[in-house]
Amino acid sequence: MLDFISYPIGTLLRIIYNTLAFKNYGISIILLTVLIKTLVLPLTIKQYRSTAKIGEVQPQLQKIQEKYKNDPERLNQETMKLYQENNINPASGCLPLLIQMPILFSLYYVISQPLKYMFRVPAETISKLFSLIPTGAVKASSIHDLSIINYFSQNTDKLYSINGLISKDQLLNMNFFGINLGAIPSLDSGKLFGSSPDIQAWILLIVPILAVATTYISMKYSMNQTPQQDNNLAQNSMQKSMSLVSPIMTGFISFSVPTGLGLYWIISNILQIAQQIFMNKFIINKQPREALVQKSN
Repeated sequence: MLDFISYPIGTLLRIIYNTLAFKNYGISIILLTVLIKTLVLPLTIKQYRSTAKIGEVQPQLQKIQEKYKNDPERLNQETMKLYQENNINPASGCLPLLIQMPILFSLYYVISQPLKYMFRVPAETISKLFSLIPTGAVKASSIHDLSIINYFSQNTDKLYSINGLISKDQLLNMNFFGINLGAIPSLDSGKLFGSSPDIQAWILLIVPILAVATTYISMKYSMNQTPQQDNNLAQNSMQKSMSLVSPIMTGFISFSVPTGLGLYWIISNILQIAQQIFMNKFIINKQPREALVQKSN
């Protein structure tokens, strides 16, 4: 459904992998994340400026809400009038999210199926390669692309027997500081606490933990920068709930997707926090002073 986005992202990720990332999948994802965040930065700046303006008119908005609390139609009219007079678009804050959501879903497909989206390997070839993996080497329900890459990366001597169906260059280097970005984190007690604990299973837990932590910090910081409406307890409560629900959902999803997507979330959250700090210091706080200068002229 999102192939029209997934294929270009896959091609871009392949180019980054082959040219800028020293053929390391983790570095490729980091550079791609930086590129995506940079491309949507103008929209993000617009969002923050709109949020800052809403904070500036908050006292006036509260007066309108108090004055017309028993007249919803007039309340909406006066609120929209206030926004128009101050050149505020309440919907602008949703635009960066609406753009990034399709990208996030597309990244799931790209990171889960790199052979398909990065190297354009036909589906029938992927199915045949997966069938050549010995029984028991992988689970039948495993993601085919990643299982193929993981198996043949560990058994490069088997490449001669697959009649050129896949090349060594297509076996991505998914080792990122000891973390296999093609694996899916697990809370399997047998792997974690069995008689012979799986060290890789413990290492993989680093990504969900950091994804949850950075999501919480990003949400909390963003909430602290969003104007609170003293007379809108429902909205304030929803914001607080989101700061808890979003990290929990991130953690839940992190255990059902390849670790590479978790790395994307971590880097994206870190960049989000950095952007918020930058804009608070150089854009949002600077804007009122510029406006005052213009008005004085």
